[in-house]
Amino acid sequence: MKIGVPKETKVHEYRVGLTPESVRDLVAVGHSVLVETQAGDGIGASDEAYSAAGASIVRAATEVFETAELIVKVKEPQIGERAHLRAGQVLFTYLHLAPDHAQTSDLLASGVTAIAYETVTDKAGTLPLLKPMSQVAGRMSIQAGAASLEKSRGGRGILLGGVPGVRPASVVVLGGGVVGFHAAENAIGLGADVTILDRSLQTIERLQTHFGQLAKVLFATKTTISDLITEADLVVGAVLIPGATAPKLIERRELVQMRRGSVLVDVAIDQGGCFESSTPTTHADPTYIVDGVVHYCVANMPGAVARTSTYALNNATLPHVLQLANLGWRQALREDPYLRSGLNIHDGEVTCEPVAVAHNRKFVSAEKALAL
Repeated sequence: MKIGVPKETKVHEYRVGLTPESVRDLVAVGHSVLVETQAGDGIGASDEAYSAAGASIVRAATEVFETAELIVKVKEPQIGERAHLRAGQVLFTYLHLAPDHAQTSDLLASGVTAIAYETVTDKAGTLPLLKPMSQVAGRMSIQAGAASLEKSRGGRGILLGGVPGVRPASVVVLGGGVVGFHAAENAIGLGADVTILDRSLQTIERLQTHFGQLAKVLFATKTTISDLITEADLVVGAVLIPGATAPKLIERRELVQMRRGSVLVDVAIDQGGCFESSTPTTHADPTYIVDGVVHYCVANMPGAVARTSTYALNNATLPHVLQLANLGWRQALREDPYLRSGLNIHDGEVTCEPVAVAHNRKFVSAEKALAL
């Protein structure tokens, strides 16, 4: 199979779809890989490294899109990239379609088969291709929040862990999944006063067992959230409904009740954000202030630590890329129900129910779309 790796074009996105090591594994079993020149610069992987692994280096993204049967990316295709997608081609990347009407419309019009990393499942019912980036984003949310609390950036002027004789920052983590767990762990490690909220009793029990007295773990009611944010210095939004638009946990009107200079970090911004006042930002201009509250809403947080993120992501995605290439995408999707759960769009139809609901479009099951 001809596999294409374009250079990412999202603002300050430095990750790349395949590492040279992944390319070597694909070439070793007979596949050809086209890599756009400088695609790996952000992770320190030169064109020479890709060539040595067996890839063909091409000068323009258009050549990648025109030639490849399978496009492997990291972030959703930007508007210029979507113009080059075509029927019969497979796109394998993060899509986050629920809040993105323009991308959804373009992918449907192109006829492409789009498989989203974030909805691929496994036998345990987890999201294995989302997990590594959730781990990175969870840890980064505390770094970003700590920096945003600095006075020069609009924050309260608070050191997250405090110092002897001075209170540490109060950190509230909304959601106890992968993002929330790693956010809490980092915040605790830095000495913050941490509270985690979730609605799953099983998750609450697991978190309480793990953290013990190092963190408070509470059931997430609207009242509890409203009460806690009034005293919080940093709030991390870490909720996820797979494939769907994120629920709004903090309303715009509640911001005036929060401390001036407190910080909201919305890790759910890829899925529309879990704060009503959230708007996507970039690493070039990561924060803005509403009612005195600093908002950090970067939609590709792991892109800032591109090398770590790319290798972590490839560890999870490479087996699926090999599966798609070795079996052919149709057979791979037919044989593997967990990979098939990643199918969001096929031949002009929406095959992910939460996406169909978010856009008020007809839902066609992946099984029906593939005529299984």
